[in-house]
Amino acid sequence: MKEPIASYIDHTLLKSVSTSSDILKLCRESIDYGFAAVCVPPFLVKEAVHVLRGSPVKTATVIGFPLGYSSLAAKISETQQAMLDEADELDIVINLIALKNGDWSYLEKEMQPLVGLIHEKGKIIKVIVESGSLTRDELDRSCELYGGMGIDFMKTSTGYAEKGASVSDVKEMRNKLPGQVRIKASGGIRHFAFAKELIEAGADRLGCSLGLQILEEEKLFLVSKLYD
Repeated sequence: MKEPIASYIDHTLLKSVSTSSDILKLCRESIDYGFAAVCVPPFLVKEAVHVLRGSPVKTATVIGFPLGYSSLAAKISETQQAMLDEADELDIVINLIALKNGDWSYLEKEMQPLVGLIHEKGKIIKVIVESGSLTRDELDRSCELYGGMGIDFMKTSTGYAEKGASVSDVKEMRNKLPGQVRIKASGGIRHFAFAKELIEAGADRLGCSLGLQILEEEKLFLVSKLYD
């Protein structure tokens, strides 16, 4: 891990009861501590963009979240609105029902227009595959499919499934994805030690709702290294 851990973190608040004041606090913390991005509900993107304007912190939001089984038309509409609201990065949940049915043709047809829409506007697309719910073969096929479609990131998890990020899944994704496709690990990242493991396994971003706690643990780790 070459950079401070804050530079890897998408400071995240996606609760259904999030308020404008919560998002204001999230954005100010992200500016103060140097997080890579904030990840906020679509309804609050405009407010985050307003607060972050002029700072290096990006605004991310979610599409088809958290279950992924909304129609393609709904995902396109959500995506268009998020970009109108000036979101920089869009984290899209794939249709996991289609995946579990083995309908890889649908998955390709679902993502192609979304990749095109997002890249046409110069935005970043992160594809959420819910890796903890997949078999190894399903994860490998997902890497092959989405890795060949020009996505920017593959993301492990929504944080709403039974299992979130794991070191083994990140390693497998790094092994199977093209080098230019980055990895975002999310779901259950509560401590610095685990965050560090995920980065060392190949994660380029971390989705965390406990970013400040992780930063405090990083400080303790760095102090302990002084006395090794």
